Amino acid sequence: MAQQAVEQYCVAVSMACKTFSISETCYRYQAKFSDDNALIADWLIRLTHDQKNWGFELCFLLLRNVKGYGWNHKRVYRIYRELELESPY
Repeated sequence: MAQQAVEQYCVAVSMACKTFSISETCYRYQAKFSDDNALIADWLIRLTHDQKNWGFELCFLLLRNVKGYGWNHKRVYRIYRELELESPY
């Protein structure tokens, strides 16, 4: 809504942010989508398909220590959960 006010009514960004009670940082924030997320998802799907009894920890350790990827465990776990790859146990 703040962006709409700035574009349509030529209101200053600071005034629009105060009106809608958001910070200017929030107004200017743009998420960075990475191609790595698709690569992580692909690896996780392949690993859990090939090794049905592997959980997140083994998948992450293989990607980190054997394959050499430097991805953060929180990022990999977020994608793991989005793919709903929890083991059936």
